[in-house]
Amino acid sequence: MHFFDLIKKRRSIRSFKKLGVEDEKLERLINAANLAPSAGNLQAYEMVAVTNEQLKEDLVESAFGQKFIAEAPVVFVFLQDIKRSRDRYGDRGDFYSFQDAIIANTYLQLAAVELNLGTCWVGAFDEERVKELLGTEKRPVIITPVGYPAKGAGHETRRREVDDMVKFFD
Repeated sequence: MHFFDLIKKRRSIRSFKKLGVEDEKLERLINAANLAPSAGNLQAYEMVAVTNEQLKEDLVESAFGQKFIAEAPVVFVFLQDIKRSRDRYGDRGDFYSFQDAIIANTYLQLAAVELNLGTCWVGAFDEERVKELLGTEKRPVIITPVGYPAKGAGHETRRREVDDMVKFFD
């Protein structure tokens, strides 16, 4: 698939088939995230892959009842590794590690489209509860359920006009 077709095809999927994701595809998703650019090439983030049904239900609770999270066969949680980035960049490292987690998640989501999988960017959740559930001190940034989209899942959304969001300086 050509890149511009791929980004046009990406949708937020909130309904998944009851079908697991093949290990080979999970590996490809993880490797895609690993190829994302990062500040100083530190890759100051971690990924947690959740397949445990109870833990997925607990993540639903922590995400204010977004039930589709538990429908997905695997749920990735991207965590900031602030210390890894701060050791090199000081306080600015907090921001860089946040960016690192976001771009890695984006690569994973775009790779999912190529593999005919669906994802959804979930940013609304109780950070402290997610940290507790995962047994980590690292800050959770994004929860990303991954699976095969159910029929009719995802739809094209309206986008802002480019002229409304881009300013050119000549």
